[in-house]
Amino acid sequence: VDSVTGEKLSILMGGLSEGREMFSPLPGVETELTEISQIVKSDLLLNQRFTNPNLAAKINSLNFPVVHIATHGQFSSQVEDTFILTWDGKMNVQEFNSILRSREQKFSRPLELLVLSACQTATGDRRAALGLAGFAVRSGARTTLGTLWQVSDRSTADLMIRFYQELAGHPATSKAKALQMAQLA
Repeated sequence: VDSVTGEKLSILMGGLSEGREMFSPLPGVETELTEISQIVKSDLLLNQRFTNPNLAAKINSLNFPVVHIATHGQFSSQVEDTFILTWDGKMNVQEFNSILRSREQKFSRPLELLVLSACQTATGDRRAALGLAGFAVRSGARTTLGTLWQVSDRSTADLMIRFYQELAGHPATSKAKALQMAQLA
């Protein structure tokens, strides 16, 4: 089934709006996550709460069908250059995949949707799309949504908010159709 109904839709969201390490602030992240949490049932890890241990604990303790990460990240064809940024540092792709896989084993059902909402989540080198695709396959998620190019922080927030409005507001809508409608809006 490619749709996620509004009543079943619940999301674990994590993100950074503040600058960390050498990465700039993403002020749209707080707006994005706050507004999405008003649309659908959510558990939110923002800034200081968005740490590697907290993310791992939430993923493994609650059976959310959707995990939404809004932060800086880099996906490369080189595993060692692939990460998402949390409050306490870079979470490498192998650690993140391991957390998602242990969740799948615990709950005996794959993650419906993994959203990587950030600027350049699929950049790192010319073959970065392979890194994102490989990550998506290894994560076990049925669907992964990420960006392949540099995007505006605010427009990304607008797109993600509209995406969840489409999913929650039209229960029979597929994830692809919800994304298409959000892009058109």
